[in-house]
Amino acid sequence: LVNELDRVVKVPGLSNIWVPPIRNRLDMLATGIKSPIGVKVSGASLADIDKTAQQIEQVAKEVPGVTSALAERLSGGRYVDVDIDRRTAANYGLNIADVQSIVSSAIGGENVGETIEGLARYPISVRYPREIRDSLERLRNLPILTASGQQITLGTVARLKISDGPPMLKSENARPSGWIYVDVRDRDLSSVVADLRAAVSSKVKLMPGLSIAYSGQFEYLERANARLKLVVPATLMIIFVLLYLTFRRFDEAALIMASLPFALVGGIWFLYAQGYNLSVATGVGFIALAGVSAEFGVVMLLYLKQAVSVREQQVGAISVPVLEDAIREGAVLRVRPKAMTVAVILAGLIPILWGSGAGSEVMSRIAAPMVGGMIT
Repeated sequence: LVNELDRVVKVPGLSNIWVPPIRNRLDMLATGIKSPIGVKVSGASLADIDKTAQQIEQVAKEVPGVTSALAERLSGGRYVDVDIDRRTAANYGLNIADVQSIVSSAIGGENVGETIEGLARYPISVRYPREIRDSLERLRNLPILTASGQQITLGTVARLKISDGPPMLKSENARPSGWIYVDVRDRDLSSVVADLRAAVSSKVKLMPGLSIAYSGQFEYLERANARLKLVVPATLMIIFVLLYLTFRRFDEAALIMASLPFALVGGIWFLYAQGYNLSVATGVGFIALAGVSAEFGVVMLLYLKQAVSVREQQVGAISVPVLEDAIREGAVLRVRPKAMTVAVILAGLIPILWGSGAGSEVMSRIAAPMVGGMIT
């Protein structure tokens, strides 16, 4: 549907970003950016910000995975500047506040009351008619009544001119900023952001006083990756310590830890088959998979040790053939309960994997490593 819309909807000067309204609102509340990736250019000069933002827009469009990029334009606004002549205004007994009050109320309008019509209330606003304030020359001729009763014009005490400026101005960390909105499709955000940063660094030369910041959903992934770099090793260490406390032997604890990659490999292959990218949700799934895999290893080792102990009581000395028979017997005894456990876990997770609806995207990625790991 999005591809078809992109093909049909082509408006010169506009860029398509297809974001559902709820996701748009969540992104805006969480990151301040309405698109998956945003680039913020901050500085002191609006002209420099606008020029750099447009350069980044062109560079971003060339990054693989970027479907559209749009830089806000900081020019195009037209403003009427009223520069008050303090000395002349003082000669007529007017101060800055008096002239500003006339400009804001007589030109902009001022609410003087309220009318009630049934259940509706409407404000009553008073200002000069449009026909005497719709041009710069007529604004200069607006009448002003001084405290001494003199009638002068606005042009007598102020210089009026039209100047260019931004239609809307954003600030970030107390500095004016321009934003570039970047939409991504068919590629993970982290890779796109890495390529975007490299492209901007090599192709866009920043002017003195400008700085660039990247924002969007990938910030959460970066923070989560930094946290997972601590959580995953800590989880494996805790598992190893618990195994040592169970068996009181480092070699048996290491043996069970060595079985974890066999489960993790299955989870990785299943993610690849499903077309899922590594994310926070898949990281949680792999942590859960490591715990279940360690439990499987513990139960298997206990069965093997029990089989060897029973055979040792039967024959006395343990030879290599007897040990092999004992290991084979203990493993076979464990096949049925392991198969039942795997079947129960798969039966519980496959519906989550196939489910749809709110939250299914996250839950399916948590369940996917468990499903692949249980199979292997």
